[in-house]
Amino acid sequence: MRDGNYQRTTIEERKTMTEELLKAYEVLEKGGIILYPTDTIWGIGCDATKVKSVDRIFKIKKRDPARSLIILLDQFEKLHRYVDKVPAIALDLINSIDTPLTIVYPGGKNLAKNLLAEDGSIGIRIVKTEFCRRLISLLNAPLVSSSANFSGQSTPLMFCKISPEIIKSVDYVVDFERDAINQVRPSTVIKFTDNESYQIIRT
Repeated sequence: MRDGNYQRTTIEERKTMTEELLKAYEVLEKGGIILYPTDTIWGIGCDATKVKSVDRIFKIKKRDPARSLIILLDQFEKLHRYVDKVPAIALDLINSIDTPLTIVYPGGKNLAKNLLAEDGSIGIRIVKTEFCRRLISLLNAPLVSSSANFSGQSTPLMFCKISPEIIKSVDYVVDFERDAINQVRPSTVIKFTDNESYQIIRT
């Protein structure tokens, strides 16, 4: 009986995920902003190729536009679409670190210009969670991921800790995993200084 109940729960959860994926996609495709569960914490996101959408995220967060944002991708193989050159050791780093890893690559391209740092670099994380991977695949574009807080304030680790003002400022709040107790902290950040050398920015 327990197995039967578990199976029904799993089917219900997957149905909910699919419904939420479609709703989020419709908003993103039109240039909207969503609040969604990432592979680390809840994030504010948009299509990373849309300049106006990215600008809205800066305004929502009251964040200095000079401070770049990161993006999420669903597959390592897509990296070459958004950076000039993928260092040979990048895949080894991604595979060797179990926790979420954001890598800052030089030479970002095919992205909203206001996403890039002053030196042209861009932070990218390859996500492993199903919701994010499916959403990015459906959108066929990277997702901006910025913590769901105002610039300078503490980062909420759970949905219930997110400011109501932040929630009201986006176009859609994903109704999935809101009750999850996420013990994951913001990702480790590594920055390539050239094709072989890198430095650790955040652990």
